[in-house]
Amino acid sequence: MLNNILQIIQLVLAVLLIIVILLQQKGSGMGAAFGGSGTVFTTRRGIDKVLYNLTIVISVAFFLLAIVNLVIA
Repeated sequence: MLNNILQIIQLVLAVLLIIVILLQQKGSGMGAAFGGSGTVFTTRRGIDKVLYNLTIVISVAFFLLAIVNLVIA
């Protein structure tokens, strides 16, 4: 019973994580890692900052729940 509840919560977190990642503003991508971008790094503000922090929180919760689910199973 507890396993089913944890799996449902993990599924919901996975869907939320996908949505939050897709809502984030597109940046320079991997081009900056290879020297393709000469722009200066800017700070996140407003909704970008909220989405960034929410992505971190949801991903940490997802991975912690995955570990708990593995230990219980």
